[in-house]
Amino acid sequence: MSLPYRLLRDIRGAMSEPQSQLPFNPSPVVNSSISRRSALKVLASSAVTSFAASALPFAALGQASEQKWKTAIGLNGFQSGSRKYHRNYPIWEVLDFASRQGFNGVELVGDWPSGGYPSAKETERVRALRRLYDSFGLRIFSIQLGADGAFDPGEAGRKAWLEQFRDHAQLAKALGCDCVGMWPGGGLRGQTIDQAITTLAQTFHEAGKIAGDLGLLACFEIEPVFVFNKEDHYLRILHGADHPALKGIYDPSHFDQMNGATGKPEEMLLRVGVKNIGYVQFCDTDSTLRDGGTSKHLGCGDGRVDCAKSLRILKDGGFHGWLMVDEWEVPDPYDACIKCKSAFDAAWQ
Repeated sequence: MSLPYRLLRDIRGAMSEPQSQLPFNPSPVVNSSISRRSALKVLASSAVTSFAASALPFAALGQASEQKWKTAIGLNGFQSGSRKYHRNYPIWEVLDFASRQGFNGVELVGDWPSGGYPSAKETERVRALRRLYDSFGLRIFSIQLGADGAFDPGEAGRKAWLEQFRDHAQLAKALGCDCVGMWPGGGLRGQTIDQAITTLAQTFHEAGKIAGDLGLLACFEIEPVFVFNKEDHYLRILHGADHPALKGIYDPSHFDQMNGATGKPEEMLLRVGVKNIGYVQFCDTDSTLRDGGTSKHLGCGDGRVDCAKSLRILKDGGFHGWLMVDEWEVPDPYDACIKCKSAFDAAWQ
């Protein structure tokens, strides 16, 4: 954490007012105004801490950063919750919650809280978007993208999707992301499933090239509501794309469905291989579908999955990327985030 962010965080903590309207139990907050002397103490303490950290050998700092993964919340849970349950989640409330709970970052969705993504060329809008998350000490680590055009049966449709992907990847780079997530929904449009898989893998190979040139990972997910919804499909897309910057996403609820709804998604994770996972969208599940839709996502401990086992496999497999809480259509996404963050932390104790 840079000195300006540390100062901002410490001063904000010293000047905070209670936020009883939040639907969670935040950490204790000081309920008094800050005096000039207290402010100076905060500044001095933060400066000493920051300069002490900067004095550490770079090797030691690198080693510390490699020992743990980075944690994030997904805005998809709040977006889907606001739509499905008609609840209001102000973006500043969500980001304040994530910061208080010790998360490192956030994954964006294209249609929430307002409008779509800016173009990478809209530099002022991009700067303003990044500044919002920076102000809470959070990093935008990924943006979610649709990928139905990636297996369009027409070449022109696939080229158009790749051009749009290029702009989105450039946006992700400007926002400070490590990844972009891709969801190939949509119908077969006259193709067989085998033809669609071949086409998708070829397009994803090109997406991997674009992402890799920008220092990003392009990561994909499939799920029960897609035409691509089996382990065989997942592996054929992954290995057919065959690019080092093209990876899969591990979502225990979807892996569980593709593993026969056994409550053991880690079995498929082992077959896929931790090295092939770009980032994780973590949750528990009860091996059912949510209201006949996609896999039911739950907070850790609310389903039948051995969450600790999946996390141990990721840790032992050398995964050091992003672990995002996937609260998709969970009635209380705050609760799911708290439970999953506790599981993440426990994996390193």
